[in-house]
Parts: sequence; structure tokens; C-alpha cells
Amino acid sequence: MELSILINKFNVKGRLVSLTPFGNGNINDTFLAIYRNTFTETQVILQRVNRNVFPKPEAIMANMHEITRHCHEKLEADAAAGRDDRVWQMPRIIKTKDAGEDYVTDEKGDVWRVITRIMSAHAFDVAQGPEHAQECGAALGHFHYLISDMDPAILIDPLPGFHITSGYLAKYDATLEGEGARELLSSSMEAKRMAKFIEERRDLALCLERALAAGELKKRMFHGDPKVNNIMIDDVTGKGTAMIDLDTVSPGLVHLDFGDALRSICNPAGEEETNLAKVMFDEDLATAFCKGYMKEAGAFLTDADRNYLYDSIRLLPFELGLRFFQDFLNGNVYFKTSHPQQNLNRARVQFRLCESIEARERSIRNSLAKL
Repeated sequence: MELSILINKFNVKGRLVSLTPFGNGNINDTFLAIYRNTFTETQVILQRVNRNVFPKPEAIMANMHEITRHCHEKLEADAAAGRDDRVWQMPRIIKTKDAGEDYVTDEKGDVWRVITRIMSAHAFDVAQGPEHAQECGAALGHFHYLISDMDPAILIDPLPGFHITSGYLAKYDATLEGEGARELLSSSMEAKRMAKFIEERRDLALCLERALAAGELKKRMFHGDPKVNNIMIDDVTGKGTAMIDLDTVSPGLVHLDFGDALRSICNPAGEEETNLAKVMFDEDLATAFCKGYMKEAGAFLTDADRNYLYDSIRLLPFELGLRFFQDFLNGNVYFKTSHPQQNLNRARVQFRLCESIEARERSIRNSLAKL
């Protein structure tokens, strides 16, 4: 089905004047559609939900319906009460013309949706400095606030097992039983060092899961992909205005987003750095991020939630490093690579970041305690 025919099934006012590929996302096929009439211009996003990543795209849309409905109601109530220091935004699902549905299914069985575009705002690929980091923290904290009172049971888990570190550890242990993994370990001193790093921190892998099982932490919902380029910054005010890409919102611990965001934001060298001397945890960026986050999320976080924030900062780079290293030992079948050693180097970077966090534990805990 031609895209222009497909998007015409959705209730967008005006005449379609442009429909072009949009963004640099790796999951869904995304297009920007521009509509105009005599007085206004409307820009919307057309997306195909990737069935290879999300085998049940209808469930993804059911989740998005509940999330956006709940958040829009809360945003409107807060705005009416004058509680916010800015205009917070969230994409809205555009309904179909005929049936008023949230999506269209094409002849191949693919699910297509149209959502509003966040206007006069854009995202960055890396942290631009402490002020930007603070606004990223504010945007994530406000998103967590918006969904903090939703019942996690109403969502269908879009990615079962995602961020369950014990599951990744079990997969790693199974990989170690294979002949190929044993050969790689026996022939590489660096791989042996990575394996030793993991063994020394096995207890770390279970810290959040144990706290949840013991009732210390409460399962809420988390975004699932809080990287910098999913955080929209207002072009005029410079303030965080929205979290986008809601397909990965899942039942779980907000700590997973908190640790993952800091893992991404506070390593300016990036995931592909080959010189480990450049890999370090930037405390200035971390402090700024946490300040913004706590301003928006501090009201619903319990003392126990706060007690495990440092553990999440340390855990998430360990978890990603474990996943990279397991994939290296398994023949690089999950993460895309351009050379055989790439996942090994990615693991080295994440483990180095974990070491940098460990070396700054006292300072990080002291900073968190003051917020």
C-alpha cells in the first residue's frame, strides 16, 4: 500500500504536501507528514511498528493508548492548577477516519500509526553540558511522575526479560558451556579479564531484584530507553519538554531508567571508545541530571527508592557490558557489529565505566543524599 494512501486513512486536517523519511531510529520505519490548509500547518509522524522487535504490535498500541490517555489527563489537570514551570508535552495518537481506531493494519499484517510531532523542540545525541543534563533529568523525572500512579498490571510487557539482570547472567552462563566461547576465553587475555570482572560482581547483578522480592522496592513503570535522543528540549526556553518513543514503557523499577540514563549521559566518550583512558563517569553531569530528576520525581520516591539509586547507577553499565560480552562469546548474533572484536570492546567500555562509578561511590552517595 502506498504511504500516501495509508496515511489518508487517518484523521488529519488539511492537504498532504510532504511525506518523507524522518529521524535516525533503529527500530520503526518513520516518516514525517506535513499537512497545510489556508491558515495552518500540521506535522505528524507516520510509523510502522517493527514486528521483529515487537511481535505483538497490537499490544504496543494498546499500551500506548493507556499511557497517553493517563498522562494527557494528568498534564491537563496540572496545567489547570498551575503546578508546572513549563509546558510539558506528550505525543497524541491520531485516530483513523472511519472507525476511530488507533492504528491501521496493511495487507502484509503490519501495524501503522500516526502520532503528533513535538514541535519547536529537538533532541541531542550526547549531553551538551550540565544544564542540558539537568533538563534531561527533569524530563525523565516528570515522565516517571506522570506514570507513577498507573497500575503496572494494565500494561502488556512489550519486552519480557528486558533489564532482568539475572536472566542475562543465566544466558551468559549457558554461553560459557559452548565450545566457541571456551575457545575465545582460552585464546584472549582480555576476554579472561572480562570474565573475571563478571565473576567478582555476580552479587551486584541481583541487587535490585532482591530488593523488589523483599518488598523494599515497588514495581511501577519505566520508559525502557531513556537515552539522550529520546528527550526533547524546547528550542525557545531550553527546558526539557517531553519523553518520546514510548513503545518500550514496561512494568518494573524506575531505577532501571535512572541508572541507564546516567550510564548514557555521564560517559562523554561514548560506547565505541577504544581508548579506555577516556572512559570515565562525569560527576558534574551526574549531579546536574540528579538535581533535575529529583525536582520532578522526588515527591513519589520513597526512602527505600532513594537508598538504591547508587546501586542502579553501578548496575546498568555492568548489565550492558555483560550483554555485550555474552554476545561476543556467542558469535555476535544479537548486537550489530562491523568487526569481530567490537562487542568485546563495547564490554570493556561499560566495565571501565562501572569501575569509574565504583571509585566514586562515596562522592556519588553523598551527592544523592543532599538532593
